This record gives sequence, C-alpha cells and structure tokens, in this order.
Amino acid sequence: MVVSGVTNGSALSDIPHDWHSINWRRVVKNVRRMQIRIAKATQASDWRRVKSLQRSLTRSFSARAMAVRRVTENQGKRTSGVDHVLWDTHESRFWAIGQLNIRGYKSKPLRRIYIPKSNGKKRPLGIPTMKDRAMQALYHMALDPVAESTSDANSYGFRLNRSTADAEEQIFTCLAPKRSAKWVLEADIAGCFDNISHDWLLQNIPVDKRALNTWLKAGTVFNGEFQETTAGTPQGGIISPTLANMALNGLESDLRVYLKMTLGVRNTILQKINVVRYADDFIITGKTSEILSSVVRPWIEQFLRERGLTLSEEKTRITYIDDGFDFLGWNFRKYAGKLLVKPSADNMKRFYQNIRETVKNNMTTEQTSLIYALNSKLRGWGKYHQHVVSKAIFYRMEHQIFQLLWRWARRRHPNKAVTWVKRRYFHAVGNRSWVFAAKVKREKGVYLHLLHQMSEAPIKRHVKTKSDYHPYSSAWELYGENLRQKRMLNDMGHRREWAKLYHSQQGRCAMCSEVLTKETGWHDHHIVYRQHGGSDALANRVLLHPVCHQKLHTNGLTVVKPAFLNRF
Repeated sequence: MVVSGVTNGSALSDIPHDWHSINWRRVVKNVRRMQIRIAKATQASDWRRVKSLQRSLTRSFSARAMAVRRVTENQGKRTSGVDHVLWDTHESRFWAIGQLNIRGYKSKPLRRIYIPKSNGKKRPLGIPTMKDRAMQALYHMALDPVAESTSDANSYGFRLNRSTADAEEQIFTCLAPKRSAKWVLEADIAGCFDNISHDWLLQNIPVDKRALNTWLKAGTVFNGEFQETTAGTPQGGIISPTLANMALNGLESDLRVYLKMTLGVRNTILQKINVVRYADDFIITGKTSEILSSVVRPWIEQFLRERGLTLSEEKTRITYIDDGFDFLGWNFRKYAGKLLVKPSADNMKRFYQNIRETVKNNMTTEQTSLIYALNSKLRGWGKYHQHVVSKAIFYRMEHQIFQLLWRWARRRHPNKAVTWVKRRYFHAVGNRSWVFAAKVKREKGVYLHLLHQMSEAPIKRHVKTKSDYHPYSSAWELYGENLRQKRMLNDMGHRREWAKLYHSQQGRCAMCSEVLTKETGWHDHHIVYRQHGGSDALANRVLLHPVCHQKLHTNGLTVVKPAFLNRF
C-alpha cells in the first residue's frame, strides 16, 4: 500500500509532535523487537537481563504510545474509573503518553460493579482509571513474553492465538482413542481471581514490584465506600488474566514431575494423566478414579494452597467418561465407545433465554432492528459450536426460535388473519417458505434482510494451535502469521467483503502495513470518498487500523491501492 498527499505539502517529522504524527509502524516494530528479546532471555533463565529489558521497554516512547492506543481503542474506552476521566481527544491521548511513569505512581481504587453469572450469583468486576489501565497495558507488554515462555503446554485461556476451541480439541485428542483414560477430574477453583495470595504474586511474578504492589493494594469503591483488597488480582484490569495464568503455571508440568517421582516414568504413562486448562477451569484425565482421588487431587490441593487458593467442593468431581461431563459450554461423553462433543444443556438453555429476552425487549421495534439484534447472537453462538456435533441441535434451536418469533408476530397484530401475518413477516427464500425476513429499501432496489440460519453453516473440525507454539519466537513467526490470518478470515465469514479485503491485504493495514487483529480492530475506508462520488466497490475500499484511519483524515493523506489488488 502507498500513502501520499499531505495537505500542507511538508513531510512528517521523525519526532512526533502530536497523536497523528506518530509512526505506528515503527512503534509496533520497536515493541515487538524488545518483546522477542525478553522471551529469549526468559528461555535462557537470565532473569537479570529479563529485568533490564523490561525496564527498557516500559520506559520507551513506543511502548507507552502502544499502551495508550490500546486503552483508547478497546471496548472500555468510554468507561471511566473513579476519577471520571476519559482520554477521548487526540490531545489528551498524546499528553497521556508522557504521564506513564513509574516514579511517584500510585494506583487509584477500582470502581466496583457486579455482573450476573449463569448460576444466579454475581461476579465482582473492578474498573480502573484510564491511567491505571494504560500502566497495566504497558507492564503487560513486558510481562507477556515471560508468561508465554513459562506457560504449560495445554493452558489455553487468555493467551495469544489460543482459544476454547483449542482446549476442546486437546480434550478430544486425549479421550477419543479406544484405550484412552476413562475417568475425568472436573476441577474448579473457588474465587480464583479474588483469592490469589498477594505475597505469592509479589515473590514470584517477574515484573516491577512497585507497580504490581500498587495494583494489588489499590482497593475498591462501591456505593461511595472504600474497601481494602488483601488478596486477589485486580479483576477487570488488563494484566489480571496474565497474573492468574502465571499463578497456575506448573499445574501441568510440575504434576508430571511429581508423578514421575512417585509412580515412575512407565506407570505415569500407563495412568494416562493429561491436564487441560482454560483460565481457572481445568480437567485432568486418569485411567482410574483411585489415581485421581488419592494421588492427583491431594497434590493439586497442595499446589493451590501455596497460592492461597482452594478447589470448589460444589463444582469439583470425578466423572466416568460414559456418564459425560461439561466443560466450556460443551458436553463430552462416550456413546458405545465413541466420544461425541455437543453443546451442553446448560449452554443451550442460557442461549435460548438470551434470545427470548431479546425478543421480549423488542416487542414494539421494527422487524429489521430485531433481526439485527438476533443475528449477532445467532452468528456468535453458531460459530462457537460449529466445530462440534451440533447440526441437530442447531435445527432444534432454530425451530424453538421460529415458534418464539411466530408468537411475537401474532401478538403485534391480534386482529389480523394468520395468512396476513405470514406474508408480512415471513417470506419464501429458495426451498424454504417460512423465512423470517424484512424488506429493506436501498439505492439499488429492495432486498430481504434474513434471519441468520445456524444450520446452514458446515460443521468443520477445529485445527488446534500447536502446543509448543510461542508468539514471541522468531522461529514461529510464519506459523503465527498464517494462524492469525486463517482465524481472522473465519471470524469475518459473515462479512464476505471484509474477508476479501483482508485476504487481498494479506491481513495488514493498508496504511502502516502492520497486522490487523481483533485487538486492534479495523475500519472500512473508501479511497475516493462517497460524498465525492466514490463507489462501494471493493476496488475503492481498504481496511485500516482505527488510529491510522483517524491519522489519514486529520493529516489529509490518501491511500493508493497497488495494481495487483485492483482485481476486484
């Protein structure tokens, strides 16, 4: 991609003088280069060098600019902390870069809110101030390469290019063979984020102790009352998931060492012990229930006790594989020796209740608005389950949603005939005659806006990320690039135009040439503005980072599409 056309006719200075003069391509490369060096030093156990490199990274302009960019472009950018301050202008963002200094820094209390959980209880969530969020993002850049270098092979929660689908596929690999383990320890840590020992974190997490201590001791404010925090990580903060992951690292590797010392190498293999963890939820497979209850569970309890944690008696149990168990919204169970993974009953129930609430809250809105509200939920739930045995469940769920929408339509027109209601809200599309759809007028005519059909998507097995993949290793650069692009294209599947643009740009921003990810987000930019007669054709559109899009408009730049991309 080529960028040209500064309005004032002068070249941008190498030294940024405002938010839009920052060279983001150079910033990203500087941070990436330093993170790779931190990862190498961690793998060599050179902790003195790790500390030195972390200090250099957190003091650099590039890392501080990236931290401010992250907290001002994510979903929480419009949510303030206890100081009610938002960095919502370009001037405030550029000013904020200079404020990220550890000297004299003290974290403000978190604004406490409570969000409902699936079991009826409420999960406490703390909202830090913008500065505290940026400071956590800054030190997270220095800590994440260490966390990735020391993580267990089968830990999948809150890690780059790893997901719940990877955890599901690993469980399938462990339990699908005929001679695999027959028993599973379903474990859940009681209040993991709220109970991790501060002393353990301060002694074992290789990050600046002053910054870590002030976040842990920040306290919370709820209904105007201040409450001290004596345990737990700042739940809701950017660095919190990484701290929790690092506290639980060793659950798999240390257990294997213990079992080899206790049972011997051969017996350890015969017992078929496998650990799969996602955040604070994990399962452990075993050949017999006795090995899990008498050997594995006591060791797990001791491991957690050192970190101030305990297993939840309510949710921890040992299950026979033929009886099945639920994990991450799926049910794993063997039927006549064959392992099938399906959406769990609780997950289906919660999803249907969510759809029902959405329909109930849109009783008087237009049909188009209801379809938009439902489609995002249907696509998300369908995509989450599209790699397991879910086709029959999709059909059943769509039938229940159809009945829900039919009642919605009849209730809106109690005095109209059934045939009139059908013609008004349901249409014939292809071989289907009862498609919930709305007629929408556009410049090119009238088209039908359809309710998304989950059952139309093909069931595809998920390709698991390799266990030894390291996102901060040069040796894994090409693998990580291909993995990121494949998964981004899969996520963009329902927006085919975005997927085509993303593929044509090789997954990179058309302005700065750095990668487009879920975290960075993207904007759809028209090269020739529509108000100037530009069309919606793909030849006139590119994907840009939000910050690059703002920079382009502010500085009067133009993106020129190379000839090899003009095939659209």
